[in-house]
Amino acid sequence: MKKEGEVRISSGCAISGIFCRNGKRITGEAIRKSIAVMHNRSNGLGGGFAAYGIYPQYSDFFALHIFYDSQSAREETERFLDKRFDIINLSKIPVRQTPKIPDPPLIWRYFITPLPHLLQDSQLDEDEYTSRAMLRINDSLKGAYVVSCGKDMGVFKAVGYPEDVADFYRIEEYEGYSWTAHGRYPTNTPGWWAGSHPFSLLDLTVVHNGEISSYDANRRAVEMYGYPCNLLTDTEVITYILDYLTRKQGLTLRECSRVIAAPFWTTIAIKDEEERSRLSYLRKMYSSFLITGPFSILVGFRGGMMALNDRLKLRSLVAAEKGGTVYFSSEEAAIRVIEDDPDRVWAPRGGEAVIVTLDKEAAV
Repeated sequence: MKKEGEVRISSGCAISGIFCRNGKRITGEAIRKSIAVMHNRSNGLGGGFAAYGIYPQYSDFFALHIFYDSQSAREETERFLDKRFDIINLSKIPVRQTPKIPDPPLIWRYFITPLPHLLQDSQLDEDEYTSRAMLRINDSLKGAYVVSCGKDMGVFKAVGYPEDVADFYRIEEYEGYSWTAHGRYPTNTPGWWAGSHPFSLLDLTVVHNGEISSYDANRRAVEMYGYPCNLLTDTEVITYILDYLTRKQGLTLRECSRVIAAPFWTTIAIKDEEERSRLSYLRKMYSSFLITGPFSILVGFRGGMMALNDRLKLRSLVAAEKGGTVYFSSEEAAIRVIEDDPDRVWAPRGGEAVIVTLDKEAAV
């Protein structure tokens, strides 16, 4: 008989998300409860959470969460940061030691801002300046892995079941208006700390259930634009594609969804002329960023969240609303355990993005 974690379930992995349109900050207890319901979709080789609005006192600074394999890696990385950024605050991320999360790396948090004279000399905006530095750490500094680097947000992930990861990071002590969670069931890639979900760059985070059969083509394409993919998991490439399309190409997330989950040509052909022209342009211009294979993803960003299935809806994704709160999950049960009487429950169609944002009066 195979032991727990040794049975391959091709549709495994669990995702869950909670978004408060009014900006109300809720603790991480609800998202922990939601993802724990889907325990059997994971195998203990990865779990994690992304939260937005958790650092209001440092909201103007980039919040870095970094894993270190050794003290020397930490010292080298801090020298690297000190030469390029003003470090406002640094500390270990508080954790609750548990045998269910063995052998953790060194886990540190930094609040930083680019040094003004270097930023001016670089002729870059602060997002590009910071993202280049973070990608360089992951690519060049041995034993250091930037887990997240956005403003007023953070990623908390590890090797373990997601509910145990939540306990390890004391998720119930954080408050945010947006939460995503992931329970991992790796099938083609290793289970390791930096390879757990969410994946992040600046304020973008991605949790993903599925397999990207076009990964190699997507990876080669995005690496040409300065995004080294070295975290050994196909999901990493989704984050970089979205960053490139939104921040560097100026596409909306709705347009991005029409790139990575592009409609079939037969579908485009029956649209009206204006829509047909727009969809054809996106499909031709960014053809190397079409993601094939089964997937459902939740994309977090500052002030919003997007849910998206592949074009054929080969992975489950359920959405619900209650008042000003929106829920997404791999299973309806994971929503009803935290909201037993939603106003509306539906299954988003394949390739059709559901995008929610903060109300104007709550915008950050």
